[in-house]
Amino acid sequence: MSPSVAELLLQRLEREAAGPGGGGGLCSLEAAAALGLDHQTLVGAVKSLQALGEVIEAEARAATRWELSPEGAEVLRDGSPEVRLFRSLPAEGLPQSDAMKLPGGSVGFSKAMANKWLRLEKGAPGGPRVLRAVAEVQDGVQESLRRVQRGEAESLPERDRAELKRRKLLLEVTLKSYWIRKGSAFSTAVARQETELTPEMIATGSWRQRPFKPYNFSALGLPPACGHLHPLLKVRSQLRQIFLEMGFTEMPTDNFVESSFWNFDALFQPQQHPARDQHDTFFLQDPAEAPELPTGYTAKVKKVHSQGGYGSQGYKYEWRLEEARRNLLRTHTTSASARALYRLARQEKFSPVKYFSIDRVFRNESLDATHLAEFHQVEGVVADRGLTLGHLMGTLRQFFTKLGITQLRFKPAYNPYTEPSMEVFSYHEGLKKWVEVGNSGVFRPELLLPMGLPENVSVIAWGLSLERPTMIKYGINNIRELVGHRVNLQMVYDSPLCRLDA
Repeated sequence: MSPSVAELLLQRLEREAAGPGGGGGLCSLEAAAALGLDHQTLVGAVKSLQALGEVIEAEARAATRWELSPEGAEVLRDGSPEVRLFRSLPAEGLPQSDAMKLPGGSVGFSKAMANKWLRLEKGAPGGPRVLRAVAEVQDGVQESLRRVQRGEAESLPERDRAELKRRKLLLEVTLKSYWIRKGSAFSTAVARQETELTPEMIATGSWRQRPFKPYNFSALGLPPACGHLHPLLKVRSQLRQIFLEMGFTEMPTDNFVESSFWNFDALFQPQQHPARDQHDTFFLQDPAEAPELPTGYTAKVKKVHSQGGYGSQGYKYEWRLEEARRNLLRTHTTSASARALYRLARQEKFSPVKYFSIDRVFRNESLDATHLAEFHQVEGVVADRGLTLGHLMGTLRQFFTKLGITQLRFKPAYNPYTEPSMEVFSYHEGLKKWVEVGNSGVFRPELLLPMGLPENVSVIAWGLSLERPTMIKYGINNIRELVGHRVNLQMVYDSPLCRLDA
């Protein structure tokens, strides 16, 4: 039976250590060459012997060596492109277009011109003409590569080596090897260590004579098979926790299908508003209309739209019940906020509340790297007496600080159902500019008073998408890689826990 690679290595080490001038060790590169083995095969044997304990000692070493690249080997054989071009060019010269077709022409022309071996007559008949500028040239590049081939790379000037490397004719190769010495338990015979104590070993007592591999208590076990949360769910969980810490209550948002009344009309958004067009909203065909709407409240909403009221002149148009009953896929979770505030107004006695919601909404968007036809909206609503724009700004600062966003700016904006309205901007350290992170405002009296809320009650609200902070958190540039059929499931498995540090 032929000895294994490990046994051949041990035998070689025994001979080298015992011989004169052995130095007590062996280089793995030299050993692989002497044994006629691939170096990586020998390295595998070294690692196997290291796993057996103190059989050998192996010290990792690294050395740099210069080698010819495939292009360098070609230049060594045929000469450099500039010399080949020079020697192929006839004494009378050639038009530049023809000279570029000669051996080495496309690569060596600029180098030969820089060396002043060639000259270009731009005013020659028939166009620019390439002529020899000297009688003869020496191929210094080929000679340098010949010296590298002989193992004399270190004798080349540093500047010459750098130039050859820049021209991709020379490669700087790092060789990793091991210096191998005998260990305290050295032996030329490889005894396989047992990894399992069997009933037979115990019954016969043979375990007493067998070597056992030590336990590695630092080794990682197999990961348990389990489910994985999508990054959106991880960020959603963190946002939900922030709202709960601030004393908010989660609103029910389980109705994806909503009537135009709650989605638009109750929010004082006129029926001719562009957002209610089919180009922006998904309307349902079956069931096409909501079966019923709150009668008394619907009449108040109709009046404030068509005639005005509560200090407002309204929109002065003919409000139609048929349009308000049209079913659609909700375009924002503010419809759920409207329902929650309406339930609050129905209570016998008003009490301050703080609501939040995180759920899916739908819009007829053109799909691209940052827009989908469905996404998640995060919304916060606070209702209390005497709330002002200052309360809104303070609440926003507290909320975004918990998200880890501390640099905020507020910009006036327009929304049909809030006045005043503000866009919220944060300074993005990576982009080095201010980016929009949310929208906010104070609900209009035309929205609140028809519900029956007291006149001195104000409602502040803000919203943002769930996808944008998730994409920033996990470094995702295309939203279609976060949601949809293009999602890489490995990304879901590998995504870390979400911590939104303040």
